[in-house]
Amino acid sequence: MTGHEIAKRLRRFVRPNLIMRRIAFPAFVCAIALAQNSGHTVRATGVIRAVHSVLVQVPQIQGQGGQLTLATLIENGATVHEGDSVATFDRTNQIRLLLEAQSKFDDLSHQVDQKQAEHNSNAEKRSSDLLSAEADLKKAEIEIRKGPILSDIDRQKNEVKLKDAQEHVASLKRSSAFHDQAEMAEIKILELQRDRQQVAVDREQTNMTKLAVKAQWNGMVALENVWRNNSMGHAQEGDQLWPGQPLLRLFDPTEMEVETDVGEPDGGILVPGATAVVHLDAFPDVTFGARFTNSNPVATSPLGTSVKTFSASFRLDRSDPHLLPDLSVALDITGPPQATGPREASR
Repeated sequence: MTGHEIAKRLRRFVRPNLIMRRIAFPAFVCAIALAQNSGHTVRATGVIRAVHSVLVQVPQIQGQGGQLTLATLIENGATVHEGDSVATFDRTNQIRLLLEAQSKFDDLSHQVDQKQAEHNSNAEKRSSDLLSAEADLKKAEIEIRKGPILSDIDRQKNEVKLKDAQEHVASLKRSSAFHDQAEMAEIKILELQRDRQQVAVDREQTNMTKLAVKAQWNGMVALENVWRNNSMGHAQEGDQLWPGQPLLRLFDPTEMEVETDVGEPDGGILVPGATAVVHLDAFPDVTFGARFTNSNPVATSPLGTSVKTFSASFRLDRSDPHLLPDLSVALDITGPPQATGPREASR
């Protein structure tokens, strides 16, 4: 193929593409400008979310596994203050473990005291034996001084007695030091066992405290759905729950927001100053005002579909008892007055 033929084919391919781009780009700019017009309204759906919330889970109990039995649970939608009880779990097994751990600790403490008293008694006996041996040594030293007036046999007997007394005193001193070291090691072993058992007692007491779940701040309670009786629903008293399983969510009802998804063609309306009118699906006659706070700067699409949307958040202007997390809503989003320029998004 000659160079002339290659150039002719390229002109046939490039020219239609340039024409389509010249037509499509102005249309895209016009779409963005139309979306940013203050009179344009975009309809979207979303859910209510709390700005400040904390998830309360079934407590993690150290040293044991298995499920925990829910004893009491606060009502859904109740208002609580910091330190109020929101849930308690059955403590029967935990009380038994605590009593067993405390009993072992008391037994080891008594063993330490008993062994210390025994060692003190042995030390006093060794001290008494050493004093007696030293007295015998001094007596032998006095007897050896009578050597010039005693017979040769008596003098040799006194020398043997003196030597035995000296060796006896030296032996008692050496053995007393070894006994002291052995007894100190024996006491140390019992003390380590007692201290380790004290850790077990502290762990069981901590577990007892965890079984009474307290509110971390002032707010409102929203129960989480759990799997029970082959269906999803709120946990109830008597249910067996796994440690770490979500139990409820504590949120601040004074600050609520709406999370919504806006289609990519209408993304130009998500700019600072945009407002929305929120309609609750559960209460059609109740409406709220909201203002745009942030959005995802990149449009995304769920797996298996090519429709892309921008995730955005709108802060509600006021609080109301009707506003609860996970309520479905509809939004009428209106762009700000005199909004110009490309779409701006912040996170």
